[in-house]
Amino acid sequence: MDASSGWKPLEIGPDSVSVPGAAGVEGLLAWLDADAEGIEALLDREKAVVFRGFGVTEQRLGAVMDRLLPERLAYVHGNSPRTKVGDNVYTSTEYPAEYTISMHNELSYAHSWPSRLLFCCVVAAETGGATPVVDAARWLESLDDEVRERFADGVRYSQNLHGGVGLGKSWQDTFETDDRDQVDRFLAGSHAAGEWRRDGSLRITQQRRATVRHPRTGTEVWFNQSDQWHPAGLGDETAADLARLLPAADLPQSVTFADGAPIPAEYVRQIRDRGLAAAVDVDWRQGDVLLIDNVLVGHGRRPFTGSRRVLVAMSD
Repeated sequence: MDASSGWKPLEIGPDSVSVPGAAGVEGLLAWLDADAEGIEALLDREKAVVFRGFGVTEQRLGAVMDRLLPERLAYVHGNSPRTKVGDNVYTSTEYPAEYTISMHNELSYAHSWPSRLLFCCVVAAETGGATPVVDAARWLESLDDEVRERFADGVRYSQNLHGGVGLGKSWQDTFETDDRDQVDRFLAGSHAAGEWRRDGSLRITQQRRATVRHPRTGTEVWFNQSDQWHPAGLGDETAADLARLLPAADLPQSVTFADGAPIPAEYVRQIRDRGLAAAVDVDWRQGDVLLIDNVLVGHGRRPFTGSRRVLVAMSD
């Protein structure tokens, strides 16, 4: 981890949580059970915490999550490719290893989002593979006034989810169901408009804020995924390839300003690049656990080589 940004996650190791007669995972669990301050207050202050040196394994992860994530949530309406490996536990992402995943707050495009995310490194990459994290208030401050002002009214997201065969994710994978009525109820409850197509696909449109305030600290943060939903965020070559393949309205996901006006590519690149520039890398070691406040902190992924297995879970 690099402190050059002026902020970095708090690192907690065995020396920080000395518990008589307990070591390793048991020591961590005993400390969490006895913690008088509480994880909520710790995250409000520190924003992110790395638990390092406790040797947390995939088999013992459930016990750690029971303390740190009160009620684990399903990744419903998520747009990242993942595999569910347990009780609302997922692979962190299956995006190709050679690409950087830019900074974002999980499900910031949705009506509701998890308040906490937990990552656990089961297998560290041979090289690279860090999880960069960014203070989302610092990210907001880093943007030009012109960009912040243009986003003041929010953004409009559009998704095209195929019915089983096509580009991107299917609506069945996205909502973890094949029941259309269940999807319709979810969309109605989240103030999103859904349109079923004759080919079995689903088009979703939703209008969301570009910034939010943390419910306890009141801190205003950058909180949207406009750079990830816009072709320009993928790089000029990829954007050009997509434009030749499909019109913008037919892409798996796209974004405009709230009034429907296109977002300039230079805005998108500024958002992406400044978020990454302000980020601090969490370089994984096997057994590490990273807990973040999903409003105060954005996260991403650096490219890597070799095998990498990082699991993720989320909670209110």
